[in-house]
Amino acid sequence: MQGTILMVSGAECVEHCATAIAEQLQLTVEIAGHRRAALAAVRRVEYSVILVEESLAESDPAWADLLAQNAGFALSMQINFATTGCARLVREVRSMLLRREHDRVLARQSAVTALQSELKSSVTGLLLHSELALREPSVPAALAPKLRHLVELAGVIRQQLHA
Repeated sequence: MQGTILMVSGAECVEHCATAIAEQLQLTVEIAGHRRAALAAVRRVEYSVILVEESLAESDPAWADLLAQNAGFALSMQINFATTGCARLVREVRSMLLRREHDRVLARQSAVTALQSELKSSVTGLLLHSELALREPSVPAALAPKLRHLVELAGVIRQQLHA
């Protein structure tokens, strides 16, 4: 796994859990002890996961909204660090990162499929029009070899897209 985690809490137990996450998941974990530090952190670093002490978010919803707006694509979760064990926190972070990676793979596959579909359509149109142009009796003799080459190139691209 890869990524950077931000933990936002003033609780003492956060250090222990940050160490557990860093060691077990081989991730970089940063701790912001108060609201201002958390906002500064999300503005300068792209995080994979942001874990926020739920009492901080509940006591200042405007701050929580501002943090979410600046979080980019980071997955966010509100946690009561005092009652949540480190082992559970490690499992939650692992699960969030696996879900994020799965979503990233699906998005990439979808983009590739859409691009291939667009290109196939364009190449098919190019191939069709160049073949029709080649069949025209009014095509100058000097242009025919260039049109044949264009048909060949479009055919090669089409085969590559189907592979």
